[in-house]
Amino acid sequence: MYRKILVPVDLAHLDGLERSIDTATDLAKHYGASLHFVGITTTTPSEVAHTPEEYSRKLHEYAERQGAAHGLSASSIARTSHDPAVDLSHQLLEAIGDAGADLVVMASHVPGLADHVFASHGGAVAAHARVSVLLVR
Repeated sequence: MYRKILVPVDLAHLDGLERSIDTATDLAKHYGASLHFVGITTTTPSEVAHTPEEYSRKLHEYAERQGAAHGLSASSIARTSHDPAVDLSHQLLEAIGDAGADLVVMASHVPGLADHVFASHGGAVAAHARVSVLLVR
């Protein structure tokens, strides 16, 4: 049913992604699908990486570890943005096409007051993606 599963990750907050990663790896095993981890970084140094190239390398290593740990084919897609907080949804939608993904498994949060004022990235991706999107809380 699914061949390529896209999984957005934030390398600075991997501890909050455990449920979405578990869900994505379980679905990939069930359907014999490959995983494609996507991360968005800035051109400026951050706590995760000093350069976009370093970020790309770290994301690639993360994808390799996840693939090996779960016996799955996994790859990474690192994208660069001047302002990831603003561009995240757009960047993720482009990454879906770049990967040829047919499912997105994305971490989300419990909606709160701010979600009535600001759109969530998960909601935006689910509303505009041409593929199925599974939001995991």
